[in-house]
Amino acid sequence: MTASDVAANSGGAVAGSYMDTVRLLAGAQKKAAPGAPPYSVYVNRRVGRFMAAWAFRRGLKPNTVSGISAAFTFSGIILLAVLAPHWWTGLLIWAALAVGYVLDSADGQVARLGGRGSVGGEWLDHVLDSIKISSLHLAVLVTAYLHFGLAPQAWLLVPIGYTIVAAVSFFAMILNDQLKAVHGGQQHTPAVPRGRAATVAKSILLLPTDYGVLCLVFLFLGAPLVFFVLYTIFLVANAGHLLLASRKWFRDMQKLQTNLSARSISQERSNG
Repeated sequence: MTASDVAANSGGAVAGSYMDTVRLLAGAQKKAAPGAPPYSVYVNRRVGRFMAAWAFRRGLKPNTVSGISAAFTFSGIILLAVLAPHWWTGLLIWAALAVGYVLDSADGQVARLGGRGSVGGEWLDHVLDSIKISSLHLAVLVTAYLHFGLAPQAWLLVPIGYTIVAAVSFFAMILNDQLKAVHGGQQHTPAVPRGRAATVAKSILLLPTDYGVLCLVFLFLGAPLVFFVLYTIFLVANAGHLLLASRKWFRDMQKLQTNLSARSISQERSNG
């Protein structure tokens, strides 16, 4: 079965069954890099596949799915900022964030399946992600200040620091891809072959950098001390990852510059 077998016709019907669409999505799914964060790859992407099939078969556009995703995500963030922490608020916030994350995976799958991807859609997706990344940690700052009774209040620097780390990490990853695309580098560095043990170890080490795992931490919101300890550990892990990754990314940019200079010299010689 190909994409044309499930494409919507002029009457709005979709050929094939729902599971045909799910299987088609699974076959078209980009292969995950070795050691990629496991929740996003093995849970969120797979659940998103079922949501994408549902959305596609109902004729929803990718941008519409992005909008629904944003509605769930920002509802969870608003609830985090305005509600007092209890076990049930933590569950509600996690559910809203998790559904938003699933739909964030589904919008791209809908675009690939229907051939309706666009520059505008990619822009919208990145802008919504950037708002989410910063506002989530600012909402933690608000609820920590209002309800956690932290002493000393210097602990409030934790969500502020997390806001900075998350925003810089997201911007750097987007900038890496854009610079490599503009200057002729590979958008994604080929994975170095690894043994299974090394791949599993990398996945475990990257767990705190996985947004889906961070969402799970909000299930502990009803126990503020436990939540804040876990949240602080996640900040330390993400800050460490950013420092290590930044060294590699900077070396990648230096290598890209070297290649650009070499190509420039080669072109000058050929023209001369």
